Amino acid sequence: MNKKTLFITLLFFAGMIQFGYHIPEEGMFPLSEIHKLDLKKAGLKIDQNEVYNPNGISLVDALVNVGGCTGSFVSNEGLIITNHHCAFSAVQLASTPEHDYLNNGFVAKSHEQEIEAKGLTCRITDSYEDVSDRVLGAVAQVSDPASRLQLINNAMKNIAIEAEKKDPSIKAEVSEMFIGKSYVLFRYKTILDVRLVYVPNRKVGEFGGETDNWVWPRHTGDYSFMRAYVAKDGSPTKYSKDNVPYTPKKFLKVNPSGTTEEDFVFILGYPGKTFRHRPAQFIDYQAKYLLPYTSELYDFQNTTMENVGKRDKTTELKLATRIKRNANVMKNYRGKLKGIRDIDLVAQKRQEDAALAQFINNNVEVKAQYGNLMTDIDQLYKQINGDANRDLWLTQIYTSTSLLNIAKQINTFKTDLESQPSAQKETYFNTNIEKLKQALNVTYDAYDIDVDRRILKKMMSDATQFSSNQRVSAIDKVTNRGSNNDAMITDFIGDTFGLSKLKDKNYVLNTLLKSGKSIADYNDGLLLFEKDIAKQIAELKPEKDRRDGVLNKLMGDYVNVKEKFLKKDFVPDANSTLRLTYGHVRGYSPADASFMAPYTSIKGILEKGATGNPDFAYPPQIKTLWEAKDFGPFAKKELNDVPVAFLYNMDTTGGNSGSPIMNAYGELIGVNFDRAYGATINDYAWNESYSRSIGVDIRYVLWVASKIDHADFLLKEMGVKL
Repeated sequence: MNKKTLFITLLFFAGMIQFGYHIPEEGMFPLSEIHKLDLKKAGLKIDQNEVYNPNGISLVDALVNVGGCTGSFVSNEGLIITNHHCAFSAVQLASTPEHDYLNNGFVAKSHEQEIEAKGLTCRITDSYEDVSDRVLGAVAQVSDPASRLQLINNAMKNIAIEAEKKDPSIKAEVSEMFIGKSYVLFRYKTILDVRLVYVPNRKVGEFGGETDNWVWPRHTGDYSFMRAYVAKDGSPTKYSKDNVPYTPKKFLKVNPSGTTEEDFVFILGYPGKTFRHRPAQFIDYQAKYLLPYTSELYDFQNTTMENVGKRDKTTELKLATRIKRNANVMKNYRGKLKGIRDIDLVAQKRQEDAALAQFINNNVEVKAQYGNLMTDIDQLYKQINGDANRDLWLTQIYTSTSLLNIAKQINTFKTDLESQPSAQKETYFNTNIEKLKQALNVTYDAYDIDVDRRILKKMMSDATQFSSNQRVSAIDKVTNRGSNNDAMITDFIGDTFGLSKLKDKNYVLNTLLKSGKSIADYNDGLLLFEKDIAKQIAELKPEKDRRDGVLNKLMGDYVNVKEKFLKKDFVPDANSTLRLTYGHVRGYSPADASFMAPYTSIKGILEKGATGNPDFAYPPQIKTLWEAKDFGPFAKKELNDVPVAFLYNMDTTGGNSGSPIMNAYGELIGVNFDRAYGATINDYAWNESYSRSIGVDIRYVLWVASKIDHADFLLKEMGVKL
């Protein structure tokens, strides 16, 4: 039996056995699950081997992971379609006040006009292999939780290193499929040269803005096109004018006819993280601490950045990506909070856990192995909750304040440099300084000193309110825990920022980082403040490692015993590895006496535009073309209009952004980009009644490309006839 076949048997989803021919529509199925599913009965019209074939070329070979999103090849010249928001950061970096591609869009009519997509790479899944025995074998005799987790992490890292030594052309990663239980080695090919080809006007690609984000009905043209490039010999290499378009093993055929209601559809993509196999305490922690804290903090940050961004166009562009990312997370988290409360998920989980505890106690053999499981989980989460405010603060502080992030990177480099033997300091400096400069450049690209001052002041003020067992020592050092905290914090930020030279990018990159001596000689209040924060994080780390180790073991046991209780195996939670999900184009009823139809049209864009909300501004050509009924071949007969977005009951989450939506013949008919508000809870629970995902209809993509942006050359490249 080969390793792939072994892996397939290890991850079998028992629902097919338990329910006979019932088609389970919930699930983000690993590649190994596909042959266990009756996709033919669900509606697939091609052979399942054409979807995934471990011994040959299949649709899977057209998939890429780009910028944390999913994309797919749509021509034999490396053309990739993904979401507008997945290209957003690269478009922002390419934009200037003179060439505002972010707002005006961009069309490259030739390969020479294509722009480097800075910060983006393409990752293609090459192969995979179950390595659970190797990982868990390393901890078979280890009982200490922290040591156990460290050994697991080391084993995962070493297996990846070994795979890369065997094949230097791949990037290897070991992914934890079930926490503490199963591990898979994935081998990836990485393309380093990615270029922007076509990005629509922001009023198309982001139509509806935050008003419509995570909302249905939706009218957003959330798509963009990129191209992958390689060296002339086909090897991955960094951006160069000498590079040539990549020829993929497989590319998707675009079907300009789209879909109709109740059509079978499926998605291949790289969904991020889900947490469906967790106990009630985990959901309770999300609802009480992580979700409200993060969403409120991001709300404050965005209000701050939007106000500062009004100062000038350069600042607005600099902050745009961060604002967009924050806003997306903020609304998502608030949707999750609402979903948890609406279905009372914590209570549901408690009932499930109570039934599980009863099963454990009623079975002598199971009780002998898992008798303390539920009590141990409860005790651990009491400890986690007891430190939640401080821990969340420490998690967010460096991403909240750019200068503090810069201080952290410089302090870390400085410490590492000082730890080197004298004879090796210069070599270490020369080897690593460019990497540091590149990292700092990324941070400076989204840095504004006024934003930093205001956000840091809020976070420092928040920390003064923490209970006595959750103090942030660096903040207490500034305020001396006095009665006039606000004034002391204001003075500290004013003095520290005023004197620090870290706010001067040119000084940092060209003077401070000029030599090991210049770094060693420089110090200021911001570096000292960051050291105090880092010191506390280091002091807390042993306890955090212990808790993480305990959690790893407990969650593995929790899944094991729950599978015994329910007499079935589970589909592993999503973890950014390639998955399949399938379902049907279908509307839904989110509330009593209401029905959400599965398609929107251009008519809805005009209706929203008439409200006067600036989020609903659209290019005037849309109205002109619509009034003339100039739809070309892209109208949907039942609508007498061009469909813009559509709904389907597939199981998606973050990371599925940009995933190709395919019809029964494996043809591209849309691009996934969002979920309905009630489906933001998908990370914790999925239900056909409220879980709906949203995609941009390929007919709208082609209509805008042809009629508005005159990119007919792209349609021709994709084989679409006008």
